[in-house]
Amino acid sequence: MQALQDRLRLSDFFATLAHARRRVLMLDYDGTLAPFHVNPDEAIPYPGMREALDGLMAAGHTRVVIVSGRWTRDLLPLLGLKQQPEVWGSHGWEQLKANGEYEITRIDENALRQLVTADDWAAEIEAKGGRCERKPASLAIHWRGLPTSQVAEIRQTVFENWRMQELHHHLEWHDFDGGIELRAPGRHKGDAVDAILAEEVAGVPAAYLGDDATDENAFKAIRGRGIGVLVRAQFRPTAADFWIRPPQEILTFLRDWRTACEGQP
Repeated sequence: MQALQDRLRLSDFFATLAHARRRVLMLDYDGTLAPFHVNPDEAIPYPGMREALDGLMAAGHTRVVIVSGRWTRDLLPLLGLKQQPEVWGSHGWEQLKANGEYEITRIDENALRQLVTADDWAAEIEAKGGRCERKPASLAIHWRGLPTSQVAEIRQTVFENWRMQELHHHLEWHDFDGGIELRAPGRHKGDAVDAILAEEVAGVPAAYLGDDATDENAFKAIRGRGIGVLVRAQFRPTAADFWIRPPQEILTFLRDWRTACEGQP
């Protein structure tokens, strides 16, 4: 019954799309548009996802924005879309506009110095089986696919270096699905949502789709201004308004979005 009620409420939201002159659709990448992969460089979109996004962008009735923790330059080849999308990368630190203009928010110099310090012991992490992903404002340590014993060893190594080198003064520790990210403070996905919606007229229909703990700031930011949709195989506590399972239900969501937009009189 709860699923049916949610379905009806989601239908109410789609009904508002038909009468809008402009709409905003914001989507996370990993775990949302693409399945997780042991090697993040091989995480390509689910079958049918590229075609669905290409169709939405070609139609021109929706501002499609990818909001990802990835470095924009690493994300674009994986997306493989016909038309360059608007991308907010590195948890909102970067913005790549659809016209190709690129901006990056100024990062605190102390945070940058501590990222260099963290990078000095990246080799130690990789020797234990972890993978270090360097981004403009963070260092992400991945351990997806490793046994529990190795994960515990990598996590302990990160924590010991974090504590001894006092990185907490200028970097934030963020757990995510499959690792830890040490990130410069000051930006998160919720800030990207705020900035995107600030460029739109009040009341524009908007949605944010994401899966991970890093998407919770975005779900909170869109509350009262649109809908948040948790995309995940198993439910978890969330600030999102709806829950759908990938990949089929997100493809259905994108199809219903386009149908609603194109069904306007």
